[in-house]
Amino acid sequence: MKIFPLTLVPSGTRIDFMRLRHVWVAMFLLLFVGSFAVVGLKGFNFALDFTGGTAVNVRFDKPVGVDDVRERLENAGIANAQVQTFGSGNDLLIRVRGDETQVSVDGNTQLAQDVLAAASSEANPGRILSTESIGAQVSGDLRKNAIYAAIFVLVGFLLYISVRFEWKFAVVASVTTLFDVMVVAAMFSLTGREFDLTVMAGLLSVMGFSINDTIVVFDRVRENFRGVRAEPLEIFNRSINQTLSRTIITSLVFFLSVLALFIYGGGSLEGLALTQMMGAVIGTLSSIFIACPLLTYGILRVTKQDLLPKAKDEAALSRRP
Repeated sequence: MKIFPLTLVPSGTRIDFMRLRHVWVAMFLLLFVGSFAVVGLKGFNFALDFTGGTAVNVRFDKPVGVDDVRERLENAGIANAQVQTFGSGNDLLIRVRGDETQVSVDGNTQLAQDVLAAASSEANPGRILSTESIGAQVSGDLRKNAIYAAIFVLVGFLLYISVRFEWKFAVVASVTTLFDVMVVAAMFSLTGREFDLTVMAGLLSVMGFSINDTIVVFDRVRENFRGVRAEPLEIFNRSINQTLSRTIITSLVFFLSVLALFIYGGGSLEGLALTQMMGAVIGTLSSIFIACPLLTYGILRVTKQDLLPKAKDEAALSRRP
């Protein structure tokens, strides 16, 4: 594809991706296991959506520093308060986690007033623009529903690809998709960034983006296995190279679109945009370097015999009146 005099992706590439497949798979396994270890040991910095609590949007008369407000809240005994700018430099969003035993949000009005009193000063008073509270029971339901949604999407992908291709493709596609999601989730866990419902939505979209990229490559693999006389490694290399331009261009356009959302979407969409940007990069790399190499190992090894029977069945069905 050419943009003015610039060739974004050369046509007819013949890169030998499979030559270093053992290295790619080894890195994949290390990152996969490491991601589970990070998430299991460190956990997530869950937002109020999953922990319950109160969010207070405060507007001050003058611009105010986040660190100063955070220090005043700690001195007032309001621990673990999360403070971030919201809109202009005069507005702050202050989140205070609730007690895990608190089922409802009754009484959180007083907490909002305590937050306002602690954050304000005589020289720069503030006023509450809005408050949002969520009880522990509701946040627990959201946490369970988020887990169910992720499992439902993954199982749906597994069934779809099993019917569309072969079970080997389905297993590899599901594993690579889970890998992409776990690496992005581990980054949030490692950095301590807030994990809320927008981040969860971003992870689900990463699953869709990853599986789409992988299916495009697998579809070309299936076509080449049926129509090209060559060794499996050569077929995998040819398939990746033939879809390389489409994969990179699609990922780049998606990344730039989400980057605009990250820059101009405000703090409420930052987690969603950041998740999708990381997912676009990791999903593209996994579909190029991981998906096909996994189809060359053990019981997942794909041969021409795995695909020819289905090709004959489809040809027979096409000849029926």
